[in-house]
Amino acid sequence: MGRRKEFEGVVVSDKMQKTVVIRTMHLSKHSKYGKTVRMHQKFKAHDEKGLAKLGDTIKIVETRPLSKDKRFRVHSVLKKAQKVDIHGSEEKA
Repeated sequence: MGRRKEFEGVVVSDKMQKTVVIRTMHLSKHSKYGKTVRMHQKFKAHDEKGLAKLGDTIKIVETRPLSKDKRFRVHSVLKKAQKVDIHGSEEKA
């Protein structure tokens, strides 16, 4: 039996129920010019427990097709995102 594909990436969307979209990045050499180019790819992954949030770095593993686009499930959260205050409100003591 073959090994399942595993990817690490950053969550770019968590707006769906039990689904997250992650962006993976890898370096590749241009076939003609030889320059190293950054390539990225997006995957939808099943997140049953809702552990992954926007900006988290997660690991996904291949699984049976769960829907039209979902072929992966969240294996673990490697690094939680830092909390960012987008409204600029500060609490003063």
